[in-house]
Amino acid sequence: MDFKRGKHTISRLAKLVKVPVSTVRYYERVGLLDPVSRSAGNYRLYSDESMRRLQFIRASQAIGFRLEDIRGLLGEDESGDPCCGDVQDLIERRLKDINEQLKNLRHVKKVLNSTLKKCEKTNRKGCCHLLETLREEP
Repeated sequence: MDFKRGKHTISRLAKLVKVPVSTVRYYERVGLLDPVSRSAGNYRLYSDESMRRLQFIRASQAIGFRLEDIRGLLGEDESGDPCCGDVQDLIERRLKDINEQLKNLRHVKKVLNSTLKKCEKTNRKGCCHLLETLREEP
């Protein structure tokens, strides 16, 4: 297929950004990415800007932003382009979520370390502190 420079099929776009084609289609369905045109054979065509947009979406997701957050970062919500204060609020919310996750992970680590120590001491068949504890949990 011979397309104009800067026009990519969905498979080429996916390959360039290293995502599955299904990911590109999903972003289309949720309204984050649109083809810029169609080829004579009715293939979806994407521009270099589409590629940069897809890379932005993926990079934003990699640091934990949700799709609705990304929509705002792209200036596609009702407020238009976000101001620095809006982005700062988003970052602060994300950091709060991360801190909560870290707190939960520290608790899990503590419980598992404690249980492992008890298991190492007991080391008997049919007597597992973790299994007993999990069976008692509501």
